[in-house]
Amino acid sequence: MKERKEGLKKLKKSLLLLSIISSIIVITFEFTQWHIEDILTVFLMPFVLLIIFGFFLFVTVISFIVLFKNKNWKPVVVQIITILLLIFVPFNQIVLNADFKKHKPEREKVVKMVSNGSLKPNVSYNKTLIHLPKKYAPLSKGGGEIVVEGDGNNIKILFYTFRGVLDNFSGFVYSPHTKPSLNDFGGDFKQIEKLDKDWYFVGSY
Repeated sequence: MKERKEGLKKLKKSLLLLSIISSIIVITFEFTQWHIEDILTVFLMPFVLLIIFGFFLFVTVISFIVLFKNKNWKPVVVQIITILLLIFVPFNQIVLNADFKKHKPEREKVVKMVSNGSLKPNVSYNKTLIHLPKKYAPLSKGGGEIVVEGDGNNIKILFYTFRGVLDNFSGFVYSPHTKPSLNDFGGDFKQIEKLDKDWYFVGSY
């Protein structure tokens, strides 16, 4: 009887630890997924998602099973709190806003270099692409390239925040004087949101 109680106590502690670990992993992923995707590419991300959220779901199911069998409610509470955070906290928006504010001065330097001609299209297969110098490459995800359309007062510059396949992408657009149109940069924008003077967030999904 004593051994059974000790075993149950260890099970409860282990499950609570697993619950905390799985929740921390999920929340951390929500804050870092753009960086992870930039490193692993869009093709490997489904496997990462399967591992992270599969582990979280497994722990959640086990937590509910143990709750009903042994009245161990702490792991379930941790999982429910994490689920509520995933539903109600706009992690994606928080990360994008932080990235925009933090790197806006550097992106404006790139805009100035493009406008004065010191940065020009340099990708052989696409005359609208500029592969940024190493110092500025992190400003545009998916390879460190920006897209330039137009010139002079009509210039528009796209910095990728997500670079998927074909017209599946999102990013920060510098567009002075005019709001980006729905089909700029070969996209089909479902989202165009003004962030600051001459700056917009666009999403084509």
